Amino acid sequence: MRLYLTFNHKNVREPLIWKLAQEFAVVTNIRTAEVKEDMGLVGIELKGKTDVVEAAVAWLEQHGVHVEPIEQSVLEG
Repeated sequence: MRLYLTFNHKNVREPLIWKLAQEFAVVTNIRTAEVKEDMGLVGIELKGKTDVVEAAVAWLEQHGVHVEPIEQSVLEG
């Protein structure tokens, strides 16, 4: 699953992607990122069993991360 993760000023300094990989049996592959002091935008691939990936996405949202799917062609290059 390919996603954009948007972090806000409250969670941008938290190691949420690392925590995600510790909590769930998913492989994370950061494809692009722009992180500033008060916000962050990360293009990421999450691989794993569908139900585990869906639970991981829900966990991110519970931690205040805005999650949006990305078109496949955006990250292929």
